[in-house]
Amino acid sequence: MKRVVVALASVVLVAMMTGATAAPVATSGPVPEDPTDSVRAAEYWLDQYGVREAWKTTRGAGQTIAVIDTGIGRGPTEFTGAVAGGTDVSGVGSSDGRTPVGAVDANHGSWVASLAAARGTGNGRGMIGVAPEAELLSISVGFGASSTKPFTQQIAEAMTWAVDNGATVINLSLTTNTLDWDTSWDTAFEYAFEHDVVVVVAAGNRGSGTDRVGAPATIPGVLAVGGVDPDGVASNSASTQGITIGLSAPSERLIGVSADGTLVGWNGTSGAAPIVAGIAALVRSAHPELDANNVLNRLIATAKPAAGATSVPDKLYGYGLVDAAGAVSNSRVEAVAENPLGSLTEWIRLYRRADAEPAPEPTASPVEIPPLPPVESAPEAGSPLLPSRDSVLYGSLPLGGATLAAIMIALGVSAAARRIRQARTSREPSRTTNEESLPS
Repeated sequence: MKRVVVALASVVLVAMMTGATAAPVATSGPVPEDPTDSVRAAEYWLDQYGVREAWKTTRGAGQTIAVIDTGIGRGPTEFTGAVAGGTDVSGVGSSDGRTPVGAVDANHGSWVASLAAARGTGNGRGMIGVAPEAELLSISVGFGASSTKPFTQQIAEAMTWAVDNGATVINLSLTTNTLDWDTSWDTAFEYAFEHDVVVVVAAGNRGSGTDRVGAPATIPGVLAVGGVDPDGVASNSASTQGITIGLSAPSERLIGVSADGTLVGWNGTSGAAPIVAGIAALVRSAHPELDANNVLNRLIATAKPAAGATSVPDKLYGYGLVDAAGAVSNSRVEAVAENPLGSLTEWIRLYRRADAEPAPEPTASPVEIPPLPPVESAPEAGSPLLPSRDSVLYGSLPLGGATLAAIMIALGVSAAARRIRQARTSREPSRTTNEESLPS
C-alpha cells in the first residue's frame, strides 16, 4: 500500500526542546538489523544522512520528542514503549492524545512519529526511527473542520503543554501558508525558547499549494526544514522555497507507520521535519551540556553542502543537507551565545512595538500655558436698521455707482435710437423709376 501525503495548508507544528541535563545513556552494542528486511532497506536516509554512524554514539536516550499532530496510534508494535504521555487540545480526541483526530489525515501523526522514534517490530525488523531510544509525547490537534476550536489556540496550548511536560524536541509538520502568525504564538514560542527548547517545523510543499514557506517556518528562532529527493536535489513538489529554511532532509520515497500498523509510502516536508527532529534528539543526548541555541548551531554548522545550492544559506536548501554523524561527533563546532536562526523577542520588539509599548503616563506637574494677548474692546451696539461704515463702504457705494452707470448707458442708447428715426423720416428719394414692358 502506498499513499502520497502532503502538508495540510491549515496546520502548523512546532518542535520544542527544554533544557536537558540528563547524561547520554551508553549504547549496548549495534542496533539489531535483519539484512533481509525490506522495510529497513527502504529507509535510505539512515545511511545517506549518517544516522547509523551516529548510533555508535547515541540513539537519543534521555530525550523526549513531542509530536504535535493528529495523534499517535495506540496499536502499532513500532510504538510499544515509545510514547511516554500525551494530551488532546482539539476537544474531539482522547485525553491521552492517542486517538487519531480527523477524517482524512488521521494517520499523519503516526507517520511523523514513526520517522522520529519508531522502535521496529523486533529481531532487527520493521520500521525504526532516527532516535529509537528517545521518548515521544502525543499531542493531538484538529485541523480544519475536524475541530471547532481555533487552530491557533490549539497550537499555543499544545506547545505550552509540551514544555511543561518535559519535551526536549517538538515537531510541527504542517504549515499555514501565510507569512504572519497569530500573536498568541508570540507567547507560546517565546515560552519554548525561554525554556531552552529547539523548535523544528516543516517548510511546506508546492504540491499542496505552498509556493513559499509559511508560519511557523517564518518565525525567528525555529529550524525550518526543506525537502530533497533521494539524490539530494530539492524536491519540486514535496518542498518549497524561502529565506528562512535552515536545513534540508529527505522528503520523497518515505515510509510511515499508520495508526493501525499499516506501512505506507509518502512524500512531504512533513516527513523531513521529524527526521531532523530525531537528529536534534541525538545531538542533545550526546551533548547534554549544550543549550538549544548550540544544538541548532551544531546542526547547521555540520550540514553537508547541497550540490544545487547557489548561496549559504540557500532559499531551497538552507545551510545544506543535515548530517547526523557530523552533528553528533564533530569536535570543531564553535559555541554561540544566541540563536543562530534569529530572535523572536527582537522581532516582537520591532514589529509589534505599537502593541508592546505602554501608553505614555501623564506628567507629575501641570503644563503652564502662556496667557493670550488682551482682547480689543467690543464695538458699541447699534441698530441693525441704520447704515454702518462697512455697509456704506462695501455695499451702498458700489451699488449706487453701478446703478448710475446703468442709467447713463440707457439714456445714451435712447438718444441714439431717436436720432436714427428722425433721419429716416426727412430723407427724400433721389429719382423716380417708371419702367414699362416693351414688346419683343
